[in-house]
Amino acid sequence: MNRDKVITRTSIIGILANIFLASFKAVVGILSSSIAIVLDAVNNLSDALSSVITIIGTKLAGKRPDKNHPYGYGRIENLSATLIAVIVLYAGVTSLVESIKKIIRPSVPDYSAAALVIVATAVLVKILLGLYVKKKGESVNSDSLISSGKDALLDSVISASTLVAAAIFLIFNIRTEAWLGAVISLVIIKSGLEMLGDSLSNIIGKRISSDLSREIKQTVTSFPEVQGAYDLLLHSYGPDLMIGSVHIEVPDTMPVAELDKLEHRITEKVLSEHSVILTGISVYAVNTKNDRAAQIYGDIRRNVMSHEYLLQIHGFYLDEEHKTIHFDIIIDFGTPDANEIYQHILTETQEAYPDYNVSITLDTDVSD
Repeated sequence: MNRDKVITRTSIIGILANIFLASFKAVVGILSSSIAIVLDAVNNLSDALSSVITIIGTKLAGKRPDKNHPYGYGRIENLSATLIAVIVLYAGVTSLVESIKKIIRPSVPDYSAAALVIVATAVLVKILLGLYVKKKGESVNSDSLISSGKDALLDSVISASTLVAAAIFLIFNIRTEAWLGAVISLVIIKSGLEMLGDSLSNIIGKRISSDLSREIKQTVTSFPEVQGAYDLLLHSYGPDLMIGSVHIEVPDTMPVAELDKLEHRITEKVLSEHSVILTGISVYAVNTKNDRAAQIYGDIRRNVMSHEYLLQIHGFYLDEEHKTIHFDIIIDFGTPDANEIYQHILTETQEAYPDYNVSITLDTDVSD
């Protein structure tokens, strides 16, 4: 079964389960004057709406690429995840307002055995639904399904707390309904904010995972001609499409025809093993004819890496014919002033090798 069908079928199961739970909880909550149960029912309806949005977002994201959107519509899933987060936030804020009203003007809850059995059943259903949806979401790399699964597991805890409030009232005759409703609302709001943060991070463009970065670089450097892989840059256009580029270090004696073959082999292997399309492979030449270059590189490397906030030096090349030294450096984002460190390294390197024209590129720390 393909990814879209898995997401759609899982979402439909979630819709039916949440509508079923919402209906029973609403009736029970109204009959027992339990604001917590009523708010839990509202939360189930928001979960059902979230599943509807997930289905719509998946269908739109699956549209074929066109002239205006050559990379497809996969990023729509990030927008649908954002909308789901906003709905969860709205439900949480609304619930909090209603709970505060009940705290100011409390009502006496009336719990029945049937009501408590229904709530207990809801806890079990939510646990099973949450585990199922989350597992399916992870299997097809769907942020929307994963969020829905986590939300369902959170709901099971919330419903269980309703049973605790009922027990407190029946045993000690202490009304905690409205206060519990407020706590539930805050938990929902927190969950919504976390979901919103994750989805907005994807839209803005977050750093690729360290594991994926290292795996791709290991694949690239698995070719004997490649002495290093750097500056891996990936752009996500949805869960099924990731496009990027990388720099490779190769001997300066490699013919262009051999380099072209190598780049094709790298591209094919990365696509096969990681489902990532490398649209660009840039080259750093490595000195092979100049023994002095290795000594100079070693001295420069020791000096550069002695500076605080320096993460990496790469792409070194010494050109005796044109009397140039070039290399790239990466400085940690946490540095107070990257440009100051860059200028300092450039100045001291130039002073150490006055017979050469020193050129340094300040790269961005885009991947591990």
